[in-house]
Amino acid sequence: MFLNSVRVVMPVWVIFVYQVPHVFLLLGGSFKRCFDVYFLGIELVFATGHRGAAALEPENTLRGIQRAIEIGVDQIEIDVHLTKDGKLVVIHDETVDRTTNGHGRVRELSFEEIRGLDAGKGEVVPTLREVIDLVDGRVILQVELKGVGVEAETVAVVEEMGVVDGVVFSSFRHPALKTVKDLNPRIETGVLFLCRPMAPCRLALDVDAEAIHPHVSFVDRDMVLEAHRLGLKVRAWNSDDLEEMKRLIGTGIDALGSNRPDLLVKAIQALE
Repeated sequence: MFLNSVRVVMPVWVIFVYQVPHVFLLLGGSFKRCFDVYFLGIELVFATGHRGAAALEPENTLRGIQRAIEIGVDQIEIDVHLTKDGKLVVIHDETVDRTTNGHGRVRELSFEEIRGLDAGKGEVVPTLREVIDLVDGRVILQVELKGVGVEAETVAVVEEMGVVDGVVFSSFRHPALKTVKDLNPRIETGVLFLCRPMAPCRLALDVDAEAIHPHVSFVDRDMVLEAHRLGLKVRAWNSDDLEEMKRLIGTGIDALGSNRPDLLVKAIQALE
């Protein structure tokens, strides 16, 4: 991540004046975690709130994202689609049926139509801009490119809002990540996959991605060691089981996603 790349070239006074306070915020306001990263060289597992805090609040809503931040996550994972009129909205499915009181495909509905739906507990479907505003640099934003053709607009939004170094783009559509790199090589990317490929790291290297994002059922120590040997990070998704979380943390992964960020944060803190 950008934190590590900065750490090795910054003089000490710059770290104290700028970088340490910045990382302090990203690590949930914990002096211990900040000290561990910069002065003890301890590699920490980042807690990722999947779709905000999907098991605790309506998924992919501002309410859920705020809840995850308050719990103390390091990253928030969200999904983006384009509406019929070209607006980037934060929603997982191709349709609004499961997560709202509406019906229809996201790409066939206008932003105004989607905005009028209830996404749970009175929440609306937010835009990517609204999520970035809410996050306000407090956590890393992991953006999954769901809808076809969202790459250019998503890159444009993060550039315009000045958060290129505070986001990670991921996708099951690996060519989409290559498109992102063509648009802006500074944006960090990670390849998602549902099964265990013969050469998972090759999937990332082929599209110039910096990370692999495997499902937790395929993660083991050998996969992590191979990825790290090749300079890749491993961000696993998703576990809501405390014992499984402990196993995964023990493999040396860089980040772990969960619909229960409350359990995940406690698991990581207990092992630090």
